[in-house]
Amino acid sequence: MKTTITNMELRRTNTRRSLLPATFALLLSVGASAQVPQAPQVPTVVTTAFGKAFPSAMDVEWRVKGAQYKVEFETGLFFTDHEAWYSADGKLLRHEEEVSQSDLPEPIVSAAGREFPGYRVDDVERITVEGVVSYVVELKMKGQPEWKVAYDVTGKQLEKRQD
Repeated sequence: MKTTITNMELRRTNTRRSLLPATFALLLSVGASAQVPQAPQVPTVVTTAFGKAFPSAMDVEWRVKGAQYKVEFETGLFFTDHEAWYSADGKLLRHEEEVSQSDLPEPIVSAAGREFPGYRVDDVERITVEGVVSYVVELKMKGQPEWKVAYDVTGKQLEKRQD
């Protein structure tokens, strides 16, 4: 059995071959001209305060939110996630830190257990605002709505919402 290529098939193959380099060149030129967003200008007083507060910070990303400077970063061997907000004069306004369930104060564990029996703790964040610490606990149970609940260190519920 002899295979023959028709003129139409030959033209289609040649067209594909000639389009390949052109497509590649176009992709390269688009990539070369794409603008990489510039890091926001963060005042030296803010970066200095951040460096003193979190000297082991890794994977640091800054954003400007109005008159505040938000920084997302990681620390430690387990790459613990953090967010911190600074004022323009370098004052730490808010710090959020991912923590382990074992870091929850006992009054919070008890309060969550009473109000959400059968639920498991999925994620925990410790939030510090002007020296006041609170915890946001994500609670899950199969077949039930998920909840995010904020507690103070004494176990008093500050807020809850279905997630």
